[in-house]
Amino acid sequence: MFSKEDKHQMGARGISPETVEQQIRTFKNGFPFILLTAPATPENGMLRYTQAEAEELAQYFDNHKNDYQVIKFVPASGAASRMFKHLQSFRNKYRGTEEEINQLEKEEDFNSVGYFFRNLHRFAFYDVLKAELNKQQTDLERVLKKKDYNTVLDFLLTEKGLNYAKLPKALLHFHLYPEGPRKAFEEHLVEAAHYAADNNNIAHLHFTVSAEHQEAFEASIAAVKKTYEKKFGVTFAIGFSQQKPATDTLAVDMNNEPFRNTDGSLLFRPGGHGALIENLNDLDSEIIFIKNIDNIVPDRLRDTTYLYKKVLGGLLFRLQEKTFDFLDLLDDGEVTDEELQEIREFAQKELQIYVPPVYETYNKWEKIDFLFNKLNRPMRIAGMVRNEGEPGGGPFWTINDREEYSLQIVESSQMDLTDESQKNIVSKATHFNPVDLVCGVLNFRGDSFNLTEFVDPETGFIAQKSVDGRDLKAMELPGLWNGAMADWITLFVEVPLITFNPVKTINDLLRPQHQPE
Repeated sequence: MFSKEDKHQMGARGISPETVEQQIRTFKNGFPFILLTAPATPENGMLRYTQAEAEELAQYFDNHKNDYQVIKFVPASGAASRMFKHLQSFRNKYRGTEEEINQLEKEEDFNSVGYFFRNLHRFAFYDVLKAELNKQQTDLERVLKKKDYNTVLDFLLTEKGLNYAKLPKALLHFHLYPEGPRKAFEEHLVEAAHYAADNNNIAHLHFTVSAEHQEAFEASIAAVKKTYEKKFGVTFAIGFSQQKPATDTLAVDMNNEPFRNTDGSLLFRPGGHGALIENLNDLDSEIIFIKNIDNIVPDRLRDTTYLYKKVLGGLLFRLQEKTFDFLDLLDDGEVTDEELQEIREFAQKELQIYVPPVYETYNKWEKIDFLFNKLNRPMRIAGMVRNEGEPGGGPFWTINDREEYSLQIVESSQMDLTDESQKNIVSKATHFNPVDLVCGVLNFRGDSFNLTEFVDPETGFIAQKSVDGRDLKAMELPGLWNGAMADWITLFVEVPLITFNPVKTINDLLRPQHQPE
């Protein structure tokens, strides 16, 4: 199937022919659906804390965080182009006719183009945009008065001005403060200063970036780093990484044959955010906070975010410490029947680990071996918010082909919604995933887990795309917080909705949560 040139192309990426052949088999067979057994709710699998309990866990985090290496991990390579889809579409059609202007002024929908232009002055980038036009002797307010909206969009979205449609979200101005606007990445610096700083006041962050934007990213950070270090009394240790070419996946045509570019070469595509498990695996840290680049709020709303980040971290510390004590006992082998029962109850009740009925038939050594393997895994605590109609994966109890139950974050594309029983389970879900995680990635001996050993390769995604007008199938690897962490110890905690404020379209920045008081 593959020529010498094909194999050379694979080798340059660090991909073996066997891996590519397995991907083709997966295209042919498809990924199986995740079998849901129940939604994770506060009555069944989701932890919920009172204000006093939350504050106590947060205090526990503050008291113990200097005992750990903590880092904040932010996937930040995503382009902002989708945020401007409605503006790009408008730009391609708008001719400035009286009819178009009248229609625009009638648009009331929050996500409409009319709403965008009527509220342009409220965006954090307004003055920056104005300055860009001034550089070319053009006055923004005069352009708006003339209804010359195409000029505004040209300066906002293209290289003529801010070039926002080609930048990653991280480099867009999100929030306005008296001292000026802040870009998205700056808000993550501020957060890191509050919960990712060690006893030497070094705050550790890691951004995943695309190769084409890393230079601009580093320049933007260098321009503001000292300001924030002075403001918060910390030193930032900031790392970058890019998605590895070895995690790219082959594209196929609609007949599941390798898709080739016009020059005959194979088409490989990035493997999606699930590929970032490799980047996570490379970090030299014990505790990793994960949060999306666009889920941020201005300072005035940040206290609740800080509190619940610490709640998740404090819970992880407590559970991990107890887990490590029990692993020491199990590893030693000198464990009494009473201790074995205590460990089993801890695994079931506090770590939500499924213990099958056949466990009762095991002899003592088999029980020790079972519990050791179940406890000796990376651990994640995932915040979940009440479902308010936002899209996103949700927390569910699932069962695998070995008849093992576990808590998983499941995307809608992994669910068989044509099956009435599965559809019924989904309809009863109360929460969804805002990507708010804290992870423990060292084992009880202090060694790093190889995180790639805990991935479920059967939980990827296949989507239809097109290149040069030709249809193709693209494969995404198991999602970072879905299949890539499928075999982790997983716990869900309800967090307040105010901690989830994503920016999916540019108009989302006009929501009260992203505006100054």
